[in-house]
Amino acid sequence: MQDKSIERTEILAKTHLGQRIDKALAEIWVDFSRAQITNWMRIGSIQINSKVVKPTAKVHGGERVWLKASVPASEEWLVAEPLDFSIVYEDQDLLIVDKPRGLVVHPGAGNLTGTLVNGLLDRRAELAQLPRAGIVHRLDKDTTGLMVVAANNRALQTLTKAIAKHDVDRRYVAICEGILPMRRRLDMAIGRDFRDRTRQRVREDGREAVTRVKPVETFRGHTMVEAFLETGRTHQVRVHLAAIGHPLVGDRRYGARGRLPKRPTESLIEVIQEFDRQALHAAGLAFIHPSSDERMEFESGLPSDMRKLVETLRLDRS
Repeated sequence: MQDKSIERTEILAKTHLGQRIDKALAEIWVDFSRAQITNWMRIGSIQINSKVVKPTAKVHGGERVWLKASVPASEEWLVAEPLDFSIVYEDQDLLIVDKPRGLVVHPGAGNLTGTLVNGLLDRRAELAQLPRAGIVHRLDKDTTGLMVVAANNRALQTLTKAIAKHDVDRRYVAICEGILPMRRRLDMAIGRDFRDRTRQRVREDGREAVTRVKPVETFRGHTMVEAFLETGRTHQVRVHLAAIGHPLVGDRRYGARGRLPKRPTESLIEVIQEFDRQALHAAGLAFIHPSSDERMEFESGLPSDMRKLVETLRLDRS
């Protein structure tokens, strides 16, 4: 299969002043990994002001970036499959997906088919012509809720830049262990865990990560929390809440232990023990439409497993 050609230009804003250029570009072009961008810089596929520079070079602001490269066209990214997920809105520029639990966003090691990308290609075959089939941000396999998907190149670039500039409002609802007494702004850098590369952790040398959390309902031993992303790091809400001692219900990877209040009801014991994913739902999404410039706002109610958890926690409290 032939490789896909990619050509892009970008002007580096002063908001990236002092950053490494490869890091700044990774934040702008979220559809490419930082490792891929670094490699392109080293081989000259990325030029800054018509010159090849090192990935470690610093941003001064106003530099013109030019990318011309090719990437392998993966077979798995072109396979269309009918899959069960909801599209809550669509037009010629974008789709809003309400992702169910258990659905991986894109093909990769261990998940070559049966992903959201494969399902999107079944709905819109033309997405195969876009990098990452129009995906501009991701949700973990077992996180439910709203995602925006670009449907053409113009929308892809506009939405990608909006994500990088934090102009897309993303609201999550989570159920965490313990009592979170007040709203907090969690400003803690995140990077890979040295001992387990599938995990993230708070690290001083990690990438900037900021989450605002607010308790919306308190139970005897748990809290329903709203979380608002100012950045979009892997596992960000999960890592930040775990770091302050409030892992999400069911999130054993990040320290959940099935915590229960004193003298819990039998139904609460059962629901907590059987809750087998992180209790996290992408409930709100808002952004400026890439063509109309209108503000678009979308809401998604809690999925059935989280509704049952909340109802059981309320009964235990009464």
